[in-house]
Amino acid sequence: MRFVLTLTLPFCFTLLAEAQEWPRFRGPHGDGVSDGAALPAEFGPGKNVVWRASVPMGRSSPIVVGNRVYLTAVEGEALATLAFDAQTGKTIWRRDIARSRTNKIYVGNDSATPTPATDGESLYVFFPDLGLVSFDLDGKERWRLALGPFDSFYGLSASPVVHGDIVALVCDQRSGSFAIAVDKNTGRVRWRTERKNAVTEGYSTPAVYAPPGAKPQLIVTGGRRNDGYDLATGENLWWVGNQGIYPAGSPVLLGDLMIAVSTGGDEPEYPPFDSFREKLDVNKDEILTLEEFSKEEDYKDHFGWLDVDGNGRIVRAEWDAKRQESVAERGVTGVRIGSAGDRTASNLLWRYKKSFSYLITPLVYRGAVYLVKSGGVVTTLDPRTGEVLKTGRSPEAIDDYYASPVAGDGKVFLLSHSGKVTVLKADPQWEILAVNSLDEPCQATPAIASGRIYIRTHKALYSFGLGN
Repeated sequence: MRFVLTLTLPFCFTLLAEAQEWPRFRGPHGDGVSDGAALPAEFGPGKNVVWRASVPMGRSSPIVVGNRVYLTAVEGEALATLAFDAQTGKTIWRRDIARSRTNKIYVGNDSATPTPATDGESLYVFFPDLGLVSFDLDGKERWRLALGPFDSFYGLSASPVVHGDIVALVCDQRSGSFAIAVDKNTGRVRWRTERKNAVTEGYSTPAVYAPPGAKPQLIVTGGRRNDGYDLATGENLWWVGNQGIYPAGSPVLLGDLMIAVSTGGDEPEYPPFDSFREKLDVNKDEILTLEEFSKEEDYKDHFGWLDVDGNGRIVRAEWDAKRQESVAERGVTGVRIGSAGDRTASNLLWRYKKSFSYLITPLVYRGAVYLVKSGGVVTTLDPRTGEVLKTGRSPEAIDDYYASPVAGDGKVFLLSHSGKVTVLKADPQWEILAVNSLDEPCQATPAIASGRIYIRTHKALYSFGLGN
């Protein structure tokens, strides 16, 4: 196995500078890491809080550049982009754009789930109910690119990424999936590549692989396979199959190793259609309507996902198709990037299936892959082999998890849905340093910059730091 891990001295200085900013989903390199400043292990509304700012609802994560924090939100029919002073939490500006449409999607998502990105000079935001929009850092709109509508019941949540003069985005949906690259200065489409092999919805933010002396690639986790695209042209360079479906966690890169997550199973995940029909089909017509289906507590919010043709009825064929779809490979996989064409046989290096969440992006930090799943279960793996190093639980944070782990200052931060933040001592044999409570629902991944931890709840944006 070959890994590209060479660091030059100038590159080390670059990393130190980037540690002071968090310009996209999961930080400078999409890896969730920001070292270089001391961070608190204990914090909350009454301890080590620098400021708290009320914000409208949204699930996008905050980003940090210069002395500002940016995020998006939805308020009524307004798609909002907000800028805050990183030192005080004061709102510097807010820009509202009216939706061009409202797609009915799953109740657990909204049009302000994708996280903004910045190149330090401009801001790039994606609202699935509108498209891509660029602002300058003072809130003046630079350009707008309409995209959609999208065929996605659970709603798109992939965030844009910026590299060089390109803004790239992946829009995986039930049909018509594509990857797109636009000129960051004009919004002009450079290329758009149809992703005909993306056979299920996907929610994963892509990564950029840019080793010295090689062409940058857009690395994408999709349904059934992972792909590498030439970032300049959109050419599909290589792919690795035998992957799962409905990927939400984003790919993480370690040299030329890609770590990805997806779901699936050896057997159908859902019971046979007749088991529901016998319980719910009141008029015995072998059709389940929304009214009938709503009596099934665990499934009622997912009616639109099963009603693929959108006619307000679920028939046996639709149900059976979803059962068949759920039979797929799954787990956390280690994939070598590179070469050309179908690399499934040679580049799929390892797979771990036992204790992970396909919703959450893994963290690679100080020699270990960190995984967290609902129930507060934490697992570390060897990134080169997938071997389990430790599995345990955060007993004070047995909860659902949607936010991805982040790390800095030798600490790993795990944020639960109810606002419990478990802080680990970073080590393959990790230890719990503290469990903090915000007492507010949380789904956004935290940001770390300049010795501050920024956490967005459903109601507020917090800044935490030492000595406060």
